[in-house]
Amino acid sequence: MYLNKAIVLGNLTRDPEERQLPSGISVTNFSVATNRVWKDKTGMRQEDAQFHNIVVFGVQAANCAQYLKKGSTVLVEGRMQTRSWDAGDGSKKYRTEIVADRVQFGPRSDGGGSQNSKPAPTEPEQNDSGSDTIDYPDEEINPEDIPF
Repeated sequence: MYLNKAIVLGNLTRDPEERQLPSGISVTNFSVATNRVWKDKTGMRQEDAQFHNIVVFGVQAANCAQYLKKGSTVLVEGRMQTRSWDAGDGSKKYRTEIVADRVQFGPRSDGGGSQNSKPAPTEPEQNDSGSDTIDYPDEEINPEDIPF
């Protein structure tokens, strides 16, 4: 069995660029920076930054282009892919990318709330039939009553 899975958590280094394929499917490209901090043998603090090229397709691509911007935090899950092409000067060029299966947006830094804040409680939506709502009992549950 083989596995090609990449998971990256970092910040965008530039604004996303959205394009359309001839078939009408959206494609968005952006770059994510990750960093690593460690102490070397002498105890000195060392840092290393890596930059990852991300490609997103479909509805998720349109959402990324609309809501993400430079500096946004994202969690990207996908697969590694290297493509190659012939450059104009006769040389061959290569680019390794993460083709995203899932992009999860991080906390917003524009005052839209903090990472630790909880959303205000809302009333459950009622539909016409009322069959999709759950009425929870008001009584307390005793942990000793649980059979496992």
